[in-house]
Amino acid sequence: MKLHRINALLIRHLYLYQRSVPRLMDIFFWPILELLLWGFLSAYLDKLNVADFSVVTVLLGAIIFWDLMSQSQRTISTSFLEEVWERNLLNIFVTPLKLAEFLTASVLIALVRIAIVGVVMAGLAWTLYQFNFLGFGLYLIPFMINLLVFGWTLGFFTTAIILRFGSAAQVLAFGLIFLLQPFSAVFYPVSVLPHWLQYVAQALPTTHVFEGMRAVIATGTLPADKLFWAFGTNAFYLVLVLWFFIRMFARVKTKGMLMKLD
Repeated sequence: MKLHRINALLIRHLYLYQRSVPRLMDIFFWPILELLLWGFLSAYLDKLNVADFSVVTVLLGAIIFWDLMSQSQRTISTSFLEEVWERNLLNIFVTPLKLAEFLTASVLIALVRIAIVGVVMAGLAWTLYQFNFLGFGLYLIPFMINLLVFGWTLGFFTTAIILRFGSAAQVLAFGLIFLLQPFSAVFYPVSVLPHWLQYVAQALPTTHVFEGMRAVIATGTLPADKLFWAFGTNAFYLVLVLWFFIRMFARVKTKGMLMKLD
């Protein structure tokens, strides 16, 4: 693995953001709009005193965490799709670039976007709602890491599906994460789901992350069982998806389907 090849891909994608309004909107406009919508709703519910904890804290924390994971997933997927849309995919992979370098560069691009979005949303949440994102303490850091890793895993999975089935499957890059949201206990506990759906929810790392986040907010302690299950399910899915991605990429190369993707 060569760092200069990873750096070249990273710079290539960062240059795309300088004069692209749609790309900048994806980083700033939509996350800010979502924060405003849920933030004002949370502030209203908090004034109703419908619970013995801060509605603003729970809902805004959930929406910020979810949006960071969403950015993580979409960046991985769109980094690949950028090459497909610009008919550059074949040009990249006829170079000495290795698959591991391509994936590493995609993860680094995702980290850059997540850092930008995180700073903007945390600053806006504090300015408008006096919501201190750093006030959660260090206990939420491992849960945040799990969300980012699962976002990358979903990104690799959607990319592998696009490799296998072509551009017709690219809708998954933008829609798959929303299919998982109802089962991830983002805004409500798992207990509100029908009993049989709770088994589906427990199979997702996101469920244990958001359940753990609420436990940290409510008790101020680290729920070790939630963290254990989050890391365990995350590791399982990451290994499985990376194996699937490598298989799909090898199949595409063997059958000469990279040109069709372009």
